[in-house]
Amino acid sequence: MAKKQAAEKELEATKAELQGLDTRLTENEVIESEADSVSIETIKKSLATPDQDFDWDADDKVFGNYNESDRKKFEEMYTGTFNQITQGEIISGIVVSINNKDVVLNVGFKSDGLVSTSEFRDTPNLKIGDSVEVYVEAPEDANGQLILSRKRAKTQKSWDTINEALDNDTIINGLIKSRTKGGLIVDIMGIEAFLPGSQIDIKPIRDYDVYVGKTMEFKVVKINHEFKNVVVSHKILIEDDLESQKAEIVSKLEKGQVLEGTVKNITDFGVFIDLGGVDGLLHITDISWGRIEHPKEVLSLDSKINVVVLDFDDEKKRIALGLKQLTPHPWENLDANIVVGSKVKGKIVTVADYGAFLELIPGVEGLIHVSEMSWSQNLRSPQELLKVNDEIEAEVLTLDRDERKMSLGVKQLTLDPWQNVADRYQIGSKHKAVVKNMTNFGVFVEIEEGIDGLIHISDLSWSKKVNHPNEFTKVGETLDVVVLELDVENRKLSLGHKQLEENPWDTFETIFTMESIHQGTVVKVADKGAVIALPYGVEGFVPTKHMAKEDGTTLKAEEVADFRIIEFSKDAKRIVVSHARIWEEVKAEAVAEERATKKKEAKASSNAVKKVKDSVEKSTLGDLDVLAQLKEQMDSKESKK
Repeated sequence: MAKKQAAEKELEATKAELQGLDTRLTENEVIESEADSVSIETIKKSLATPDQDFDWDADDKVFGNYNESDRKKFEEMYTGTFNQITQGEIISGIVVSINNKDVVLNVGFKSDGLVSTSEFRDTPNLKIGDSVEVYVEAPEDANGQLILSRKRAKTQKSWDTINEALDNDTIINGLIKSRTKGGLIVDIMGIEAFLPGSQIDIKPIRDYDVYVGKTMEFKVVKINHEFKNVVVSHKILIEDDLESQKAEIVSKLEKGQVLEGTVKNITDFGVFIDLGGVDGLLHITDISWGRIEHPKEVLSLDSKINVVVLDFDDEKKRIALGLKQLTPHPWENLDANIVVGSKVKGKIVTVADYGAFLELIPGVEGLIHVSEMSWSQNLRSPQELLKVNDEIEAEVLTLDRDERKMSLGVKQLTLDPWQNVADRYQIGSKHKAVVKNMTNFGVFVEIEEGIDGLIHISDLSWSKKVNHPNEFTKVGETLDVVVLELDVENRKLSLGHKQLEENPWDTFETIFTMESIHQGTVVKVADKGAVIALPYGVEGFVPTKHMAKEDGTTLKAEEVADFRIIEFSKDAKRIVVSHARIWEEVKAEAVAEERATKKKEAKASSNAVKKVKDSVEKSTLGDLDVLAQLKEQMDSKESKK
């Protein structure tokens, strides 16, 4: 303090001396204008005043001149009176002057430092003598001036504080500036930090804007030094406080205890209830005795409800809650007059692959199995007959009040069509049926509702080979059928379609006789042969080796040719034909005929020679000449042949 007062007195004295000098210079303007032509002695006399004690001859008297060792010693002493300042450090300074542009600070250095006044906007009451922390930008600039920054000092100080808060897990304060995507922006001593929406509170926040402008406490949870990003959390502070509360609340819980809570969050599977510091889960199945699709059908956010504790876990602090348990089970209110065989009404609440559930009253349901929905055997899925919210009547098939189970039936409300079925569908009787379904082995048809029958694939057509029923008919078509077999006990009915006509194979047997030739068209070519369309709508089969033509090529699809019957089976309804046999037999006949002709000619020649030999003994010499000529003629003919 004493040093400061001495410095201020010295400063005031210097100012007074400068003011006096200025006055004297003004009074002696002539001295300034004629300084070049006036001697130093004249100037001394003109400036001298009775009270001035400046010694103009001090230099001549060798006053203040030091040798090298003394000068070095005094310079070191002088330099030692200044603070050592390093670029990048934070130091304290005293405000010595304030103007519109800069604030001058005395930091104990050989020169004062400058800080822009714009960096003091947050301190409008700044005055001379105040202490300020600043950051050393540069010890000296081009003008030898010390450059300082209060803003960078504040930023550096803030970063140090934030890092310390992360390292030491301490709490810091921040001002929520604005809302951003996914959370809020928090100002912590000039540093912007991100507060995720999930870290604002333990309960879901639906409106972030209500927090803007508030000052709150936070914990630093993450710092990215590379990008200067800071993530903070307010929720973690609440959770820390709640942990002790949770332990205390859970320690006092008992199964069956009824508590008041607030609906905190609603999900597809249930509702989270705030019990005053600890959350409990109210599962969707424990909300209502009746069936609901989503909890929001019954509950809404922030509503207060009473719940009962069903179970809890001390270690994991999980609490299972119930709402429907606070009301009597609906089965207790089920009409006592309902027994097996009773007719009941209700609403379909669920439809599954195996059946549908009919709700008689909320919380009391009965299962209608798919097999009990219709007398028809073609009902593959309950969705074909029933839909959710359908109001229908059913008959009680089984009832167990203790187990709270009930099975129902719908088809029982109509007459069983299989009663007296033998009177209506005698073997050999003809009827019309609708195609309901098809399989690889046959067609399922419905003669009347509840009466289904099967037409085997082999009973569809006499003449056409059917590989799959969809080649012959389609679902929804009406077919004429004849009853082949009836099994009332097992509810099975065998039907036929081809039996409506006489068996044409009896006639085909007289037409497609063995070795007979018929014209046909190649319908389909396969690996082992081809299907041939023969007259009268009959199909035959030609093996690959029998498809060869006389010119060496093979028959192709849609080609018309003659075929020889080489196999006929009435029982198997199978005809095998050949095209190659036709031209091969013609060729073989020609070869056989040629061979027979040659054999006949050879035999004739042999007989002639024998006849001549037999007559040689009776011949004369003249006859011998004739014989020689005859022999020459025969030899000539043989050579020609």
